[in-house]
Amino acid sequence: MKVFKLSNKSNLQEVDQLSFKLEKNIQDLVEKNTESVFNIKFIQSELSVDKYRIDTLCYDSETNSFVIIEYKKGSSYSVIDQGYTYLQLLLNNKSDFLLVLSQHFNKVLKMEDIDWSQSRIIFVSPSFNSYQKDSVNFKDLPFELWEIRKYSNDTVVLNQHKSNSKESIETLKTSKTNSVISQVTREVKVYSEEKHLGHGSDEINEIYFKLKERIMDLGSDIDIIPRKEYIGFKRSTNFVDIEFQKKQLKLFINMKFGSIPDPMNICRDVSNVGHYGNGDYEVKVNGTTDLDYLMVLIKQSYNDKEH
Repeated sequence: MKVFKLSNKSNLQEVDQLSFKLEKNIQDLVEKNTESVFNIKFIQSELSVDKYRIDTLCYDSETNSFVIIEYKKGSSYSVIDQGYTYLQLLLNNKSDFLLVLSQHFNKVLKMEDIDWSQSRIIFVSPSFNSYQKDSVNFKDLPFELWEIRKYSNDTVVLNQHKSNSKESIETLKTSKTNSVISQVTREVKVYSEEKHLGHGSDEINEIYFKLKERIMDLGSDIDIIPRKEYIGFKRSTNFVDIEFQKKQLKLFINMKFGSIPDPMNICRDVSNVGHYGNGDYEVKVNGTTDLDYLMVLIKQSYNDKEH
């Protein structure tokens, strides 16, 4: 990818790409910015568990789950082998990880406070080779590959490699890794749009697709993030979450209640009510809901997440 800076208002000048001398340089940069880059909280660096050392341990407060970040400069390693090894380490040593998190937040946490099923691994590297990218070409891998690049104008770019495969990791059959994969996949789940559609009726699913199309038309910078209880639509952070029910959709609009005009009074204040989604606006959507009006509310939340 070429990066240019605008010079004299109309001339493009190419910006040179700089290399990271050490993996530690990447680690230091990411650990200082985990919330702005990945929207997760940094917990500890260089955590030793059993015979392994984890580069960075983080916590995702949206899913109440652990996130492990590993940094690489070379390409002589298997993403599949290392990723599942670290997830197995996490699941086999839950009490150790829970203790670290309790100490960080200075409060006693219980096993049930953590959603172990949404644990995941993030790999960060200046580049991944084609073999590594192909090896994660499954629909249900709890791994993320992020390429990080640094440029001479103090710009840092991170790009996530995403798979569009419909194949499951359970089809991978190797004598060395299959037992580990089987153990991890029994507990760690990757949630998809398809799984959520299974909760709704045909009518509700049709409403979702109409709503999804309008939401995605708001801009090209929107990511769809399926979670355990809902599907999130994310700009810098989630601006609306959609929860599937048999006869309706529940929408949570990520704005403080009262900040969006709602003359039709279709929203409920859930600021003091436990809910899975982000934001204080809850809207129940069915076949009678005015989607044009609803999109006016959603668009305001989308615009609010511009930065």
